[in-house]
Amino acid sequence: MPEALLEGGKAPDFRLPDGGGQEHSLSDYRGLWLVIYFYPKDNTSACSQEAVDFSTELEAFKDLGAAVVGVSPDSVESHRRFAEKRNLAVTLLSDEPRETLRAYGAWGTKKMYGREFQGVLRSTVLIDGEGTVRRIWRNVKVKGHVKAVLGALEGFRGIEEEKCGKG
Repeated sequence: MPEALLEGGKAPDFRLPDGGGQEHSLSDYRGLWLVIYFYPKDNTSACSQEAVDFSTELEAFKDLGAAVVGVSPDSVESHRRFAEKRNLAVTLLSDEPRETLRAYGAWGTKKMYGREFQGVLRSTVLIDGEGTVRRIWRNVKVKGHVKAVLGALEGFRGIEEEKCGKG
């Protein structure tokens, strides 16, 4: 059982392919803030809306020194088709073995229509440039979520700049 992911703790490393088959790891983002959002399935309504919302705000994230990646257990090919169909700007990573999902606490028991099953727990993790988890959102509701993540990042970056300015 992996250690529980906690704010202030180190983010688990990962190595996952994107829709083009290129591998990405946590260390690729060193020095940048990283937003990792975990979602259940490509081309479903809420997941599509979340991906479009993050894509729409991607430049604002970049302006704050952050990259955004989405992770689901869908295949590389599914991600490629999803990104093309929805004209997505965010990077989508495939975690078919579900190891990264588990390491980030985004895989577990869900309940729907009175039955329990294992699946992706929609969540988002904000990681600073040193690999420290700064904020975790669990049981994410898509509406307004991207703005909340952007606001949190702005807050952290403001605190960071304040500290640097007083040094």
